[in-house]
Amino acid sequence: MRLFGPSAVAPCWVIPPLAEGKTHTHTKTEMERGREGGREREREMFPTDPYVLNVTAVNPLGAASEFFLVYLDQIIQPDPPENVTVSPIQGKIKTLLVRWEAPSSWLYPEYFPLQYIIRYSRDGSRLSRTVSAGTRPIERTSFNLTGIRSGVTYHIQVAAKDFLDNGEYSAWSLPASGPNLGKR
Repeated sequence: MRLFGPSAVAPCWVIPPLAEGKTHTHTKTEMERGREGGREREREMFPTDPYVLNVTAVNPLGAASEFFLVYLDQIIQPDPPENVTVSPIQGKIKTLLVRWEAPSSWLYPEYFPLQYIIRYSRDGSRLSRTVSAGTRPIERTSFNLTGIRSGVTYHIQVAAKDFLDNGEYSAWSLPASGPNLGKR
C-alpha cells in the first residue's frame, strides 16, 4: 500500500482477486481513525494519530485478519520527478544546468512542496554521486551541477520527498544525459 501525495487518503481498498482458474485469496483492507466517545473525530489535514489498518484475507481454508497502526506521514512517497533535462551553461566550463518538474501525480506542489536530491554519474562509470544544496536537500526544480569534467557525458537522475521530511524519497527519475561542452 502506498499513498500518492497529500490528497490521496482513501478509507477502504478492495484488492481484486486473481484471474479465473488461479488459486486466490480475497483480501479486503479497511482503514479508520480512532473514535472519541463513540463518534468519529473531525478530519485533520495532517493527523498525528495513527489509522488502524485491518487486512482480512478469505480463502477456502478460512479467514484471517491482522491489524496494523499506520501513520500517514510515514507512508507518503511521491512519484519520481518528471521531464529532467540537462544542458551546458554557456561560459561555465565545469557546470551543467539540471531542470525537472514535480511529478504530475503530486497535486498542489505550491501548497505541498517537495525537496529533491540529485544523483549523477559519468558515461561508462558504475560509480555515482549524490548531491544536495549543502547539507540540505534542494528546494527548487533546478540546480547548477558544478565541478564536473569538461567534454564528458553525464547521466543525471532526481528523487523527490515531502518538504516536511515525511515518508520516503521517490524512486529515481528516468536518467537525463548531457555533455559538458567546455574545453578541456
